[in-house]
Amino acid sequence: MLWSSLYLILGRAFQLLVLLGRSDRAKTAEIVVLRHQVAAVLRRQVKRLDLHPGDRVVLAALSRLLPRSSWDVFFVTPARTSGRRLRLARENPSWGCQRISGELAGVGLRIPPSTVRDILKRAGLDSAPRRTGPSWSQFLQAQAKGIWACDLFHVDTVSLNRLYVLFFIEHATRVVHVAGVTAHPTGAWVAQQARNLVLNLRERAEGITCLIRDRDAKITVVFDEVSTSLGARVIMTPVRAPRANAIAERWVGTVRRECTDRLLIYGENHLRRVLRTYERHYNRYRPHRSRDRRPPQPSHAPAAPSDLDQVRRQRRQTLDGLINQYRRAA
Repeated sequence: MLWSSLYLILGRAFQLLVLLGRSDRAKTAEIVVLRHQVAAVLRRQVKRLDLHPGDRVVLAALSRLLPRSSWDVFFVTPARTSGRRLRLARENPSWGCQRISGELAGVGLRIPPSTVRDILKRAGLDSAPRRTGPSWSQFLQAQAKGIWACDLFHVDTVSLNRLYVLFFIEHATRVVHVAGVTAHPTGAWVAQQARNLVLNLRERAEGITCLIRDRDAKITVVFDEVSTSLGARVIMTPVRAPRANAIAERWVGTVRRECTDRLLIYGENHLRRVLRTYERHYNRYRPHRSRDRRPPQPSHAPAAPSDLDQVRRQRRQTLDGLINQYRRAA
């Protein structure tokens, strides 16, 4: 291989010396003839070229004498080879640079994985297997369909009595359902609130596949049976691990910051009315970051205005002016 490569290089060097002695007109005519033979005849008849290692060495050496814009005269160019690698990467999102290098070797192209990685990097593609798969948030959102969570939180009244609130929240839509309010929560009461919610939601409740809850003693086996009767799996969080039920815990913080911590609660009926109003505001009007700043249950989606200066807003106050809601004026 070494001697054949040297022979080819010396032969092409003598040809260059011969060309230097020719006139520009003769060289131009010869170039036109060779281009026609290669581009119009040879490439039409030969689908795949069989290049020897010496041929590759000579072509690589001669490419240094031509500007990059003239590399189209070669049979095999870096752009064409790179295109094959990029095509394999886009057609097979789970393949890494090692796999792509192996597949290219199977068709006779010996490309090291490091070269494949550099080409993918320049094209803005990751050399890791997951290039076009869903993002982590998209993956969690896809898994969230059918997953619900429930929890209890307390609210203290002006008379220093403690009330307990049972609520459910849907992971996929972030829709909240306040199930009940009581001063004396028991296992039987919690289970009955769950039954009432299932009866009210009907077909919507049948879509539950998993229910996440903590290990509160007030949530008993009877409560779990209500969920399992719907075909749902009950998942209990570890002991003292509120982050395992993060979405429910986050809603508790939201309702306290925006509602209960800013009001004086007089009793059970008052808290029930307040939470019913806030539940309607949260589900229909309050924008949510995980839903692209849209409410969990938007009532309507107005079309984009043609002139922003002409848009007029209408304010509506709820919870005695504690919360403002806005919509476009007619």
